[in-house]
Amino acid sequence: MQVEGIDLLDFANYRESAPHAIFERLRREAPVFWQPEPDDGPGFWSLTKHADIKFASKHPEIFSSTRGTNIFDPAPHIMPIIQGIMINMDPPRHTEYRALINRGFSPRRMGLVEPFVRERAREIVDGVAGREEFDFVEEVAALLPMTTICELFGIPESDRRYCYDLANQLIGADDPDVIGEGSGEQILAEVFQYATRLAALKREQPAEDLATVLVQGELDGKPVDDMVFGTFVVMLIVAGNETTRTVTTNGMLRLIESPEQCTELARDPSLIPNAIEEMLRYEPAVHHFRRTLQRDFEMRGQPMRAGDKVLLWYGSGNRDEEIFPDPHRFDIRRPNARDHLAFGTGEHFCLGANLARLQLRAIFEELLPRLPQLELAAPPRRLRSNFVNGVKEMRVRRATAA
Repeated sequence: MQVEGIDLLDFANYRESAPHAIFERLRREAPVFWQPEPDDGPGFWSLTKHADIKFASKHPEIFSSTRGTNIFDPAPHIMPIIQGIMINMDPPRHTEYRALINRGFSPRRMGLVEPFVRERAREIVDGVAGREEFDFVEEVAALLPMTTICELFGIPESDRRYCYDLANQLIGADDPDVIGEGSGEQILAEVFQYATRLAALKREQPAEDLATVLVQGELDGKPVDDMVFGTFVVMLIVAGNETTRTVTTNGMLRLIESPEQCTELARDPSLIPNAIEEMLRYEPAVHHFRRTLQRDFEMRGQPMRAGDKVLLWYGSGNRDEEIFPDPHRFDIRRPNARDHLAFGTGEHFCLGANLARLQLRAIFEELLPRLPQLELAAPPRRLRSNFVNGVKEMRVRRATAA
């Protein structure tokens, strides 16, 4: 079904936030929506209802992940690399890859990393607690996920800022301020070059880290080679970095807009875990992931054809009125906030979800008692993207007395 006047490809619709007014209209008028593409492109379907997104996520035999995670297919010579990233796989291949990397996210390893996360969160807040004004993105939100995933992965301290910059450029390929004069393809090649050097280091000097688990692992009865190792590096430095940073920033922005709820959290930290689930629901880090139909299929009476692209719009599902009453209200006490789709569902449920929750708890548990009231010093500068729901700069200051 089509609806006049809607263009989900237009970056202008994402200038202030996710296009929630558009999504609300689509949920009401065309929950299975056909979006034409310019220049005779094939077009794509958009799923905007919570139940439909869950169904598609749990049925890879119908909705395949293998063809890519974004709206447009990459160049043919890049496609095999993209298909080699675990998030772009279907079972049974996905199952084998996930079983390997899950060893690095075992409860024992998460227990070992928690003291590091909490200590680092304290250091980050120490660094801004005495400041009158600072950039929340660079000086708070970005630091904890960057150092945590690098620590977990075993990336040397001297390389961590470099990896963070690479991740930013991969995610910000549509934003000239971020990508500069390079291209996404060039940055991807640079990540793989770095991964080859890191793999060689871990083979020579194994350690208690995720990179060592991977280089010592096997897939299909064969040792993990540099190309496969590189796909894990791409996935982890992006997913482990960008998403948690984005939710931290979006969550803080919601609290700045709701100072009474911010005060409540500062007074009662036991509310923070549920508040984090509401942050994830209200503004998830990723606007969408893509699937491709394996066969002809009908959803809500709408026939779709094998080979059609299908986008799962998580921000829309997270504000589905059938699931979340008064969905456009940010409510730290929302009883079913955890029903959100921010981490996906099905076999692609985010393997780092517990790590992300730990980091979000740690940073807000440190930040809110010490800086209970912040305000915007300037309008946030958002990432130019219809994929990542990100903010690239958010200058804040201590709130002035009314």
